[in-house]
Amino acid sequence: MNPGGALRQLDAAALRQRLPLGGLVQALRAMFVAGCVVPQRHTHAIGDAGTLLLMPAWQPGRHLGVKAINIFPGNNAEGLPGLHAVYLLFDARTGVPVALMDGSELTARRTAAASALAAHYLARADVKHLVLLGAGRVAALLPEAMRSVRPGLRMVTVWNHRPEGAERLAEALRGQGFDAHASTELEMAVRSACVVSCATLSPTALVRAEWLAPGTHLDLIGSFAPTTREADGACFARGRIFVDTEEALHKAGDIVQAVAEGCFNPARLQATLAQLCRGQHPGRQQGGDLTVFKAVGMALADLAAAEMALAAGAGADAGADAGAAG
Repeated sequence: MNPGGALRQLDAAALRQRLPLGGLVQALRAMFVAGCVVPQRHTHAIGDAGTLLLMPAWQPGRHLGVKAINIFPGNNAEGLPGLHAVYLLFDARTGVPVALMDGSELTARRTAAASALAAHYLARADVKHLVLLGAGRVAALLPEAMRSVRPGLRMVTVWNHRPEGAERLAEALRGQGFDAHASTELEMAVRSACVVSCATLSPTALVRAEWLAPGTHLDLIGSFAPTTREADGACFARGRIFVDTEEALHKAGDIVQAVAEGCFNPARLQATLAQLCRGQHPGRQQGGDLTVFKAVGMALADLAAAEMALAAGAGADAGADAGAAG
C-alpha cells in the first residue's frame, strides 16, 4: 500500500518504463478474472468543445482509483492531443492518496493492451497484417501491443485523415521492426488486413463491412459517445460482436447507431472481455468469422495499470534501497 503516506507522482516517462505492453496485457487479464467494483462513469459535456469523463474503480482492502479525462476533438487543429487525463490512486482501507499518475499515458497504454487482450481471443492465430486507422497516441502503441499476442505480425498499414500523420507513424513503426507504410487508399488496405484497428475520433463510419475479408478481426476503440462512429451498421449485422463492458451497448456510437438502423440486436452480443478472460466464452470459433470488438474503456483496466505501475516502482525503490545499504 503506502504506509509512509508519501504521494508518488508518475509522469508519462515513468509509466512507459513501468508498463511494458506485453506485461500489461497479462495484468489486465488477471484483473478481469479477479474483478473489481466499477460504477458507471460520469459523462459531462463541456459546452460544444469537449467531454469530461470521471471513472472510478476499487477493490476493497486494496486500492481505489479515479480517472478524470478531458476529450476535446478540436485540439488536433491546434496541434494538441485530443485527450488529457490524470489518475489518482488511493489506499482503499484508509482513503489515503497513494499516487498521482499521468492519466493520458495510462489510458493510452491500457487501451492498447485491452485491444491486444481481446485479439488474443478473437483474432486468427496466423495474423500477419494490421491495418491501423488513426495516428495518435493510442494508435502508435497498437502494433507493439498486438505483436505481444500475435508474434507473427509483421506488416502494418497506417491510414489517417491527415496523411502526413500516417507517414510519421509508419516511419516510427519501421524503427520498431515493422514493415510499415502509410496509405491513402483505405478500402484497398482494409481488404488485405488480418486485423483492422480503429483509434480515431471520427463522427462517421470509416470501415464498411463489404471491405472486410472472411476471418478478419475488427477492433473499434475510438468511439466513446453515441455521436462518434468508426464502422458501418453492416459490420454489426454480419459480425460476431464482443465488448469490453456491457456499458458499450448504451454508450458507443458504433453500437447505438447500428441498433437504431436495425443492424444489431443487443441480444446477439457474444461476450464481454471479462467473460472471455474467465473462459465463459471460447472467443473465435470459426476461421472465417468476422469478429468485432467494441471498447469504450473500463475503469477496471485503469486500476490494473495503476497497480502494476505502483508495484514496479516499489520493486525499483527496494532495489535502490538495497544498493544504498550495500
